[in-house]
Amino acid sequence: MTPQDDTYSIMEKFILWLSEISKDDIALVGGKNASLGEMYCNLTAQGVRVPNGFALTAGAYWHFIKSNNLDKTLAEIFSKFNKRSLASLQKTGKLCRAVILKAKIPQDLQEEIIKNYQMFCQRSGQANLSAAVRSSATAEDLKGASFAGAMETFLNVRGNAQLLLAVKKCLASLFTDRSIAYREEKGFEHLKIALSVGVLQMVRSDLASSGVMFTLDTESGFRDVVVINSIYGIGELIVKGRITPDEFIIHKPTLEQGFASIIVKNLGRKNVKYVFKESGGLKESAVAKTEQRKFSLTDEDALTLARWAIKIEKHYGFAQDIEWAKDGKTGELFIVQARPETVQTEKNLAVFQEYELKKAPQPILTGIAIGSKIGSGQARIITSVKGLARFRRGEVLITKMTDPDWVPAIRLAGAVITDEGGRTCHSAIVSRELGIPCIVGAGKASRVIKTGDEITVDCSAGAVGKVYKGKVDYEIKEYRLSDTPKLPVKIMLNIAAPQTAFANSFLPTEGVGLAREEFIIAEKIKIHPLALIHYVILSQQAKNLTAPAVILRVLPKDLNGRDPSSACWRTQGDTACRILRPNGLRMTKSKLQSIIKKIDKLTIEYKDKKEFFVKELAEGVGQIAAAFWPKPVIVRFSDFKTNEYRALIGGELFEPQEENPMLGWRGASRYYDENFKPAFLLECAAIKRARDVFGLKNIKVMVPFCRTIEEAKQVMAIIGEAGLKKGWEGLEVYMMAEIPSNVILSEQFLEIFDGMSIGSNDLTQLVLGIDRDNGGLGYIGDERNEAVKEMISRVIKICREKNKYCGICGQAPSDFPEFAQWLIEQSIESISLNPDSVLKTLLKLGEK
Repeated sequence: MTPQDDTYSIMEKFILWLSEISKDDIALVGGKNASLGEMYCNLTAQGVRVPNGFALTAGAYWHFIKSNNLDKTLAEIFSKFNKRSLASLQKTGKLCRAVILKAKIPQDLQEEIIKNYQMFCQRSGQANLSAAVRSSATAEDLKGASFAGAMETFLNVRGNAQLLLAVKKCLASLFTDRSIAYREEKGFEHLKIALSVGVLQMVRSDLASSGVMFTLDTESGFRDVVVINSIYGIGELIVKGRITPDEFIIHKPTLEQGFASIIVKNLGRKNVKYVFKESGGLKESAVAKTEQRKFSLTDEDALTLARWAIKIEKHYGFAQDIEWAKDGKTGELFIVQARPETVQTEKNLAVFQEYELKKAPQPILTGIAIGSKIGSGQARIITSVKGLARFRRGEVLITKMTDPDWVPAIRLAGAVITDEGGRTCHSAIVSRELGIPCIVGAGKASRVIKTGDEITVDCSAGAVGKVYKGKVDYEIKEYRLSDTPKLPVKIMLNIAAPQTAFANSFLPTEGVGLAREEFIIAEKIKIHPLALIHYVILSQQAKNLTAPAVILRVLPKDLNGRDPSSACWRTQGDTACRILRPNGLRMTKSKLQSIIKKIDKLTIEYKDKKEFFVKELAEGVGQIAAAFWPKPVIVRFSDFKTNEYRALIGGELFEPQEENPMLGWRGASRYYDENFKPAFLLECAAIKRARDVFGLKNIKVMVPFCRTIEEAKQVMAIIGEAGLKKGWEGLEVYMMAEIPSNVILSEQFLEIFDGMSIGSNDLTQLVLGIDRDNGGLGYIGDERNEAVKEMISRVIKICREKNKYCGICGQAPSDFPEFAQWLIEQSIESISLNPDSVLKTLLKLGEK
């Protein structure tokens, strides 16, 4: 309603309480307040807690504008506005805010505000109740326009005078530079939008924690998760990007089945927080080191918030962007805002778009990728908002961090890089909404890169964003998912990196034929599992060793059968212990201390270092399984070779050096080895957690490189002892068919396992006698060789006769479409492809 409407009257009600407001009142109280009223009236009965409060209506805004003749003044200011000029934008905003702040709130409106505030204080039993004063525009929080952070919020406002001043500042914030820029971007008329002001009871999150959550994955649009960010104190620091929040990802379907399905839990960097000032407002306070190493939200609270998020999403019928806070006095959780998610919800999911670098050089920087695009341009370092006038369209904006005042520059940028921030900081939110590639938390971008440098910003490869020097060529591929043909075979996916799983879930596949543990162990865990198992004795030796160099090996037990924590070493002059592997290892005390230091840094939050391995592996596997739930996800137990295990932190303490690791101590032969068995049991514990705690019963497991029937029986016994009983709650255990013995004795192996997945890479190596690591021999043959095809054909035939699963997960079907066609002709059940090959292979096979 505007002053020009005939129905406008100053007699209109200026204030409404949340109990009087619904989602249909956006024109009256703005999107934010309408949503709060809707939840207060409809969801509190379902256990969703919303703080009480009242809102100044659009009528109150127009009364303020009309009483001060500001409608004409603002129109005159905007008549000189040049939307293409940053300088004009800044001047226009400054003039508008100045005239509003100089104006007086009409007496009758002042009295209404004070009367309702005092009523609020009486109801709460607190004199000078601490209030949150929030702006809520009548074009805000729509499905296509969030206006996130565009207007101002004032927290810990106390007393009549502070409240009236905060109200006027909120009204003026309708004309912040960022608000004007955002309205220009979305095509709204500046002088036809009103501003409502919400006055809500402050949640004492300064004594506890607060944050944001989304009812989908913000990067991929994957709908089956709730993503929660949490920090200590009041949540404004998340948006400002000055700290990295704790992150929880909860799988919705299994949560609703009653499982504690926190599939990802990452500790943030929370060194400061916002707390109340005694006089009102906020101040910054340091977070104690001990608290920094803890999560700012308990698992129980994270699960409660996720359940609330699901209820809110179901009530509105679309994805939500939600703010929450925990009261440190009462321990209660509150929802303080919910609005439509405006980025992924608006995407056209019928089209799969893929950005791909033609040739990737070494990156000069990495950080957290926002979005999935690639952008390039000349760098422009800007250290403060005062320098924004220098920014030019298409440049790459580089700064320490941004806040809502930076929106006018971000909307012109070819890409954005910030030193600080997490996935829900301001830079991330705005870049995501505007479709601009952005890397946050890059650490030292503003020091490494110089203004004028040509750079490329790559967010196309999952969670890690990369910055390259110069302009790197890339291409954009688009696929219409409706064009993919139906084939007489299940197309599945090979996947290694959990962070790519949500995005890849949109590919037209029937699940995951091969989920590799190796990437999770190498990239997330980074530490040899036996170094974690033997951490206590390792750290003791690192402190106690006095010899400048020692020959040492960690043992599961010494010759006298004592516990490993009591005697694990052979040093010079010590004959009481045997060596784990034939070759000894010479190591200095400083080298061992360096290993311990690296372990301590990665596992700082864990007293039991084994738990670090189980948690990280369970979460990595869980993220992949959740992405494709309820479709099957076949997880292969670790198949590192000794040279790959040696590359892990502490690996040289436990691994022999082999001339040909491809044919050495790998796969099943490790699992029952008394030295390695404790590490394999950690893998089993991680799978068990993903299935039993997260509820991801779609996980199947697979044993690689199992040479003999005896090995198969021993490994199956260990898996059963670890609580992964074949057949229990749908658990299937497969084996890789990748050794000639697997093919020759396939009937006997299938008496033990539920099926086979053909590892064509290793099978080709062993049938043709070609070392896979020797690229110079590749000309001799590949999977299309007749001898290899004969082996594969036999496996498929035997599996079909025994009604057992048979798939293939080697590289060949991705590389050779004609080989994939041959597999279909052999009636294979599934073909598992690399993500970048799925669509092109499907389309190629559909031509037949």
